[in-house]
Amino acid sequence: MPATVIVGSQWGDEGKGKITDFLSQKADFVVRYSGGDNAGHTLVLGDQKLHLQLIPSGILLANVQNVIGNGVVLNPETLFNEIDYLAKYEIDAKNLVISDRAQIIMPYHRLLDRLQEEKKSHKLGTTQKGIGPAYMDKVERIGIRVCDLIDPEILKVRLKATLSAKNEILTNLYGQQALVFDSIYETYKSYGERMKPMVTDTSYLINKALDENKKVLFEGAQGSMLDIDQGTYPFVTSSHPIAGGATVGTGVGPTRINEVVGVAKAYTSRVGEGPFPTELHDQMANTIREVAHEYGVVTKRPRRIGWLDTVVLRHAVRISGMTQLSLNCLDVLTGFETIKIAVSYNLDGKIIDHYPANNREVARCIPIYEELPGWEEDITGVTNIQDLPINAQNYLIRISEIVGLPLHTFSVGPEREATHVLTKIW
Repeated sequence: MPATVIVGSQWGDEGKGKITDFLSQKADFVVRYSGGDNAGHTLVLGDQKLHLQLIPSGILLANVQNVIGNGVVLNPETLFNEIDYLAKYEIDAKNLVISDRAQIIMPYHRLLDRLQEEKKSHKLGTTQKGIGPAYMDKVERIGIRVCDLIDPEILKVRLKATLSAKNEILTNLYGQQALVFDSIYETYKSYGERMKPMVTDTSYLINKALDENKKVLFEGAQGSMLDIDQGTYPFVTSSHPIAGGATVGTGVGPTRINEVVGVAKAYTSRVGEGPFPTELHDQMANTIREVAHEYGVVTKRPRRIGWLDTVVLRHAVRISGMTQLSLNCLDVLTGFETIKIAVSYNLDGKIIDHYPANNREVARCIPIYEELPGWEEDITGVTNIQDLPINAQNYLIRISEIVGLPLHTFSVGPEREATHVLTKIW
């Protein structure tokens, strides 16, 4: 049962889709286990870059079964827009199935997300896709699941009850007009009709595949530092992007997971609000941002940039039980005379090597850096670690030493061919 979880090791945007796409060449299943259409990933098809938010990264391969698991909150409009988008590139989504237990994002979720964010004095930087409100309804046990969506009678009953409660909030608290039941019902009933052939018990499907020794990749959204429990709360997402989220988000037990691959950039980036100890506010950050095109796939917002933070990486390793690390964007650091790695923090005169839960403490943390010499050589054509400049090799080796994990891959460009294996998964 060769099962591997791909986990973001920073604040998202680490290139999980790229690594999943790379590993999916030998996979039988690619399974999305958390989040929704607030998380974008970029796939490369020939000379085309395809931007997706919801459909798993193995969709380009017709022989790979792609699965949207029960831990995902699913916006049907986004789903069908992506299916139609892929069709323009002659990519058929017949290899996509959806959990009957996944939650549906409704129009009132997106509206409430925007209104709640506008009302906050301290913004969280939400993408306003309705993710948080959808998970709130899930926990409140008033959410609409995929199995409800594809049953018009159940959809009618559940939507009437939930919409009535939501309209009270919208009209009385926010002064908005009430949403109209009939138009929402007809639209989502049609979504259910189109979705129905894709729906199945995906927990049964995945576990059966593992029983048959099929290769399964579990693909997370966002990054470990955005986990609702283990991340930089409250500047986090509403789900569990860590490896444990793969078990609850797909109905697969933890004993079935063999490998957990953490994905990181050779530096650090973050979109939106929240603490960021190694953030840069100088020309170095601007240079990295422009060279790497560091703008959000979904939001288009410029990403905040900083040096690699191994305190963050070691936190991510612990909370997900990572077994290997994939490092992307090494080529972006070409041309810098000196490169820094944060190895610990100075908190009020005390040296610590863990990430505090208290954001006031994090704000007082001063990163302690190791400085390594950079390299000038163009490395985008390199195909193995021995051909890298010695300073680039030393940078990779030092990261592996500090984090305490072997490197699975390193990447010197966005293309699939620019990712090179150091330690095999399968």
